Amino acid sequence: MPVVGFLTAASPNPRSGPAFRKGLSETGFVEGHNVVIEYRAANNDYSRLPDLATDLVRHRVNVIYANGGAIAARAAKATTSTIPIVFAMGDDPVADGLVTSFNRPGGNVTGIAFLSSELGSKRLGSSRT
Repeated sequence: MPVVGFLTAASPNPRSGPAFRKGLSETGFVEGHNVVIEYRAANNDYSRLPDLATDLVRHRVNVIYANGGAIAARAAKATTSTIPIVFAMGDDPVADGLVTSFNRPGGNVTGIAFLSSELGSKRLGSSRT
């Protein structure tokens, strides 16, 4: 049975677990039925992320979902160059050195970037009267 590593920088969020499992089930993966999910949470102590990522690698997960921005993705990337890592973040993964480019991420890291940090100043600027 495939094993997904769920690495988060934050505390375990009661909403993110069900949403993550729902997303997996929409693609045919149901926890406990045909996939196992190993959860690791740093509880906002970012210094724990490397050890948590290493623990997931020791458990031989098939993929790591790095939740919690670039810091979680960097910890996972520093731990393995072979296990696929998927991230979701609000910053620029190219500028953060996680991927080579948006079109061709290269290596074992890929994901989605919302670029919300780029929009912050635009949102403030558009609220001026």
